[in-house]
Amino acid sequence: MDQRQHQRVSVRFQSSFSSVNRVEGEGHVVDLSLRGCGIVTSAAVHPGTTLTVRIHEPAHDAPLTVQQAVVRWCRNGRIGLEFVTLQPEDWVRLQALVKDLTRQPYERTDEP
Repeated sequence: MDQRQHQRVSVRFQSSFSSVNRVEGEGHVVDLSLRGCGIVTSAAVHPGTTLTVRIHEPAHDAPLTVQQAVVRWCRNGRIGLEFVTLQPEDWVRLQALVKDLTRQPYERTDEP
């Protein structure tokens, strides 16, 4: 049973992540919601690890940064993250991004 409260959107964004425990890695964000994301990565990450995640959107020079994201699951080279802490400007940016991605193609704007 899917326990998600927010719609996931399929995406393909480059990402990088790190933790205070020296876990570092890169991958691709393959789904995104207001409260988390899925990342395909070859890095060894374990459930319960807290990461800082940087999502590199093609439309922006600066990455969208999630200060704290908790790894909820890992399987088959993919990790599931729950977003815990974002700066207010990154929270606003994430909301706008998810809102734009969930629009129908004819509703989308081409503006950054």
